[in-house]
Amino acid sequence: MLTVERTNFVKDGKPFFYLADTCWSAFTNITLDEWNYYLDFRAAQGFNAVQINILRQWDASGSDLGYEPFPVTHEGNQYNYDFSQLNEEYFDRADLMLQMVRDHDMIPALVLLWANYVPGTWASALALNNQIPYKDIGQYASYVTKRFKKFQPIYFVSGDADFPTDETVRYYSKAFKVVKENDPSAIYSFHIKGRFIDLPEEFLNSVDFFSYQSGHNLDGQATAYQIPVQLREKGFAGPIVNAEPCYENISYSRNKYGRYSARDVRKASWSSILSGADAGLTYGAHGIWSWHRHGQSFGIVEGEGFLTPFDWRDALHFKGANDISFLKETVSSLFEGSEIIPVSQNVNDEPSIRVASNREKALFVIYVPTNATLKLNNLGIDSAHYCAQSVDLQTRQISNLSFKDESVLNMSRAEADSLIILSKIKEVN
Repeated sequence: MLTVERTNFVKDGKPFFYLADTCWSAFTNITLDEWNYYLDFRAAQGFNAVQINILRQWDASGSDLGYEPFPVTHEGNQYNYDFSQLNEEYFDRADLMLQMVRDHDMIPALVLLWANYVPGTWASALALNNQIPYKDIGQYASYVTKRFKKFQPIYFVSGDADFPTDETVRYYSKAFKVVKENDPSAIYSFHIKGRFIDLPEEFLNSVDFFSYQSGHNLDGQATAYQIPVQLREKGFAGPIVNAEPCYENISYSRNKYGRYSARDVRKASWSSILSGADAGLTYGAHGIWSWHRHGQSFGIVEGEGFLTPFDWRDALHFKGANDISFLKETVSSLFEGSEIIPVSQNVNDEPSIRVASNREKALFVIYVPTNATLKLNNLGIDSAHYCAQSVDLQTRQISNLSFKDESVLNMSRAEADSLIILSKIKEVN
């Protein structure tokens, strides 16, 4: 069972680095054969969790499979659910899919109510589906938590949500109350909209961990490291997870032309981990999260303006997933479950260069987005007391680094981004 200890997750008494893949549309868009192949592939890469929306994702890619959680009627582009009647066959199939997740030694992270199902949220005015009546929240929330409790899932009570109205908060309060009553041992959080930090106080004081998303807005990528720093400054003492860094090959939102590369994903991911969001990380591939098939519809994400996803069979093989798996293994090896302590001092007066240490300061880890010599004097690091290695994060080549002078580290040979590992030299008596 997964539990929380201070800023980390623990599973069966051992430190657990949460490494989730994003597959929001699994229950509605995927055949069982595809699901098994997908889980085999991600488990082999080292992923230990998968994030799924229990209900239909409003911005999922089109699907001919016809899997719906409630009876549905269509009026033009609009579709309306009868939330008072649960579709047992849909949840029977979801049950089977969750067992397959567990059979691959992975943890399901389930979203209860994505923003489009709740009034007042930013997505409620854009989505094509109707919203769940308040009177039906209890039946739905009780049913799914009782049914899925045996899989020991993590729950995101909200999905991509903001909380602009009292009614919005009331909806999520009801859902949160019901699920905690039915599965009090589960771990709970709220998946909130991109670059957003303001969780209502009643939720902030009750969640087991804080999840945020630095998201897909090109101008907001610095929030990958800014948000965890701000959270710690406000006194949040639990685990923090960036549950939605930029997805690999998703386009810049707000109709800007361009797609995020594996290097962009590495930057958001390493920046999060070394800045306080060190309990784990989520990866996403543009084509997997919406489970896109070539020729199917996509494009109702008004205001975001994403380019067409890749077919899921291509997206599954994006190289960035291995980069994030490498991150997990590297962090686990370097820190061995000990606390990762962000360092507030900037290197080279550049905030995008992120630094963390262990409590004894016997180890410093620096993420360098663009290669440069590094001035380390304000960190208290010099050539007499520390030795340095560089990890080229594009090639994963490891090399020793020398100091240019007492506290200036020479450039590595990395052509892209790199990780600098500074280890304290043991004194010989």
